[in-house]
Parts: sequence; structure tokens; C-alpha cells
Amino acid sequence: FACSDWWLSSEAGQPWAYVVSVNMTIPSTLIRSTVGGEALLSVRYVSSSLDLPVIKWTLKKEKSVTVVQSIGTDIIGTLRPEYRDRILVFENGTLLLHNLRLSDDGTYFVEISITDDIFTGEGSITLTVDEVISKPFVHTESSSVLELTENVLLNCSHNNGTKANYTWLKGGKQLTNETRFILSPDQKYLTIKRVLMSDDDLYSCVVHNPVGTETSLPFRLSVYRRSSLYIILSTGGLFLLITLVTVCPVSNATAGHREPEPSHPPSPALHPQV
Repeated sequence: FACSDWWLSSEAGQPWAYVVSVNMTIPSTLIRSTVGGEALLSVRYVSSSLDLPVIKWTLKKEKSVTVVQSIGTDIIGTLRPEYRDRILVFENGTLLLHNLRLSDDGTYFVEISITDDIFTGEGSITLTVDEVISKPFVHTESSSVLELTENVLLNCSHNNGTKANYTWLKGGKQLTNETRFILSPDQKYLTIKRVLMSDDDLYSCVVHNPVGTETSLPFRLSVYRRSSLYIILSTGGLFLLITLVTVCPVSNATAGHREPEPSHPPSPALHPQV
């Protein structure tokens, strides 16, 4: 963005007059940063005036909020509480924001004017402030399911991170909406309909936002054939039957065995002497 000098005439037929203006340039109109970090909203200007610039930064949201006003680097007035000890203005108009908050996200407008100049230099910079994404993990009610189960829901969870976008991988390859693989509108949830043996695989989710990307550890979904369940149940029943047959006779034999009672000589009191 730049403001240039202009040749103007106040009345028809009058000589053209050279009007001085602030020539401003903005190297980058989009700055990305993270919560707790800092952002340098860089601007440059050129003017033929030797006076100090009057600099004004405002944040445009639902309504405009004045961030700072200064003459050169000297701040005018009292800063709003949310900006105290967090901002620094350079003489060329650049604004440095420290200890960023989510509320700092938005579009910043800058105006630079000089007393002798007629035209004010103006420009804007968009700042995005995001929270870094924590390591995600795949969550489901059970890691083992039977073949032809109607619905299995996988949830991609993470504790921190803003403006998150989600991608699902099966065996390292990206999944898209299909007949049986259904992604929620935000793609945070993956539903597998009518599970097949081919769905036995490693699943992972990738979470990304403007400041980073994180991938979950692979999650193994194990799918078993329904016939396997019958074998397991019948094997378990046979084992239980054998156990009962083996244990019961031993228990009965133990119960029927009695130790002989010791014999005692007759008590003298019961046989009076003749």
C-alpha cells in the first residue's frame, strides 16, 4: 500500500500546485502469531516534512477500538487497560504487540499524518492469533468390533488449539466421504458404517491450524468375523464343561472320605468293682 504525492488545482485556469503527502508502504498485510507470542505490524513512510509523525492505530472488530496514538514514539493519553505494558510504537509507525491474546486477533488500521502535509498515509494489517494445537488422539468406545457392526464412531480429540481443521488417515492414506466412511461437517468425527474385515487397519487424525500441524498416534481398529465369536464361545463352553466334570468327582470323593474316630478305653467310673 502506498500514498503518493499529487498535483492539484483549486480553480480552473489556475496554475497546478504540488501537494505534499505521506507516502506509506506496508511490507506484509497478513501477520500470523500465537497466544503468548508477539507480532510486529511493520509500516514505513516517506515525507518531505521534518516534523514528527502523528501515528494512530485502531483495531477493527464489531466496533473500532483505539489501540494507541503517539507523536513519534511518545504515546498520547492513557492506554486502555488491555494494552498497558504490551505495546511499543516505533518512529516509522511500526507497532509491536507483546504477550498476545486471542482478543488481539483482527484487522489493524494505521494512520500517519504530519502537520505540514495535507494527505494522511493510511493502511491496514490483518493479525491472526491462534493457540498451538496439542497432540491429538483417536477415541472410540471399543477398539475391537465384530464384522457387519452397523456403526463405529471415531473421535479426534485434542486439549488445546484454535481454528482447528481435521483430516483422517486409514493405513496412512487420506479418507474422504464415501458410502461407508462418513465424516462430520467439521471432520472431527469419522463414522464407519456396516464394518467389513477390510476395515481392520490403523487410523489416525491430523489436526492443523494457521500456526501448526499435529498428528495422532496410530489407532488400531480390530475387526473379528462373527464365526470367530461362535468358536470362542463354544471353546469356552467346552472348557467350562471339562472343568466341572473334573472338579465335581474330586469334590465328591473328598466329601465321602472320613477319618476313623479314635477308640477310647472304657472309663473306670462306668464299671464299678465287685
